[in-house]
Amino acid sequence: MATLDDSRAGAAPWLLSAPALLLFGALLFVPLVLTLVLSFRVFSDVTGVQAAYTFKNYVEVLSDPYYGEIFLRTAGLALAVTLLSVLLGVPETIVLARMKRPWQSLCLLIVLGPLLISVVVRTLGWQILLGNNGVLNDALQALHITSEPIRLVFTMTGMIVALTHVLVPFMVMSVWATLQKLDPQVEWAGLSLGGSPLRVLRRVVLPQIMPGVLSGSIIVFALSASAFATPALIGGRRLKVVATAAYDEFLGTLNWPLGASIAVLLLIANIAIVMGCSRLAERRFKHIFE
Repeated sequence: MATLDDSRAGAAPWLLSAPALLLFGALLFVPLVLTLVLSFRVFSDVTGVQAAYTFKNYVEVLSDPYYGEIFLRTAGLALAVTLLSVLLGVPETIVLARMKRPWQSLCLLIVLGPLLISVVVRTLGWQILLGNNGVLNDALQALHITSEPIRLVFTMTGMIVALTHVLVPFMVMSVWATLQKLDPQVEWAGLSLGGSPLRVLRRVVLPQIMPGVLSGSIIVFALSASAFATPALIGGRRLKVVATAAYDEFLGTLNWPLGASIAVLLLIANIAIVMGCSRLAERRFKHIFE
C-alpha cells in the first residue's frame, strides 16, 4: 500500500503539469515541424509552393558562397557580441555585488532597465547616436578628434555595439545569480591568508562564477546569432545576417521553402553550438556544478 501511495504521489506533479506541458510543447514543436516540412517543398516562380519535395533548397544554401558569407558574418557577429558582453558584464556584475544598499538596487535597475524597452526603440536610439549627423559624430567633430563623420551605421561595428547594449543585461543576470550563491567567507579567507585582492579575484572568485559566465555566454551567443531587429535596422540591406536573409526570402522573393531551409539551418547550428558549449562546460567545471 505504501508503495502504491508513493507512486501516486510521485506521479502527481507530472499529472498536474501535463496540460501546460502539452500546450507549450505543441506551441513550440508544431511550428518547428511545419517549418521543417516547408523547407523540403518545391518552389516555382510561376505557381509558388508546390506539393512535391526536394533537397534542392538545402543544397542551394550550403553550396552558394553568398549564403556562406552570411552565415560566417552571423557567427562573427555573435562571437564578437559574446566576448564584449563577457568583458563588460562580468566586471560590472562584480562591482554591483559589492555595492551597498540602496545604491546596489538602483544601479542594478539601471543596468536591467533597458530590458523594459522595446528592442526596436533601443535600436532606433542607436541609429540616432551613431548616424553621420548623430550625437557621437557631432561630439567627435566638436572636440576636433575627427574632421569628418565616422561611418558607424550600416557597419559591423555599429551592429556589434547595438547588439552588445541589448544583450549585456542577460550576461549580468546570469553572473548575478551565481554571485548570490558565492560564500563571501571564502573570499575573506583568501585575503586573510595574505592574498592580494586581484589574486583572490583571479584564483577564488572567477573560478566559482564561471558557470554563470558560461551560461550567460550561451544565452548571448544564441540570441545574437538569431537576432533580427537590430541587424536589420543597423546593418541594413548591405550587411545581411541569417535572420534577415530568411526574412527576405519569406517576404521579399516569396520563396518560403528557401527561407524555411535557412531558418532550419540556423536552428541546427545554434543547437549544435549551444549543446557543444554546455557539454564542454560540464566537463571543465564538473566539480563546481556538483
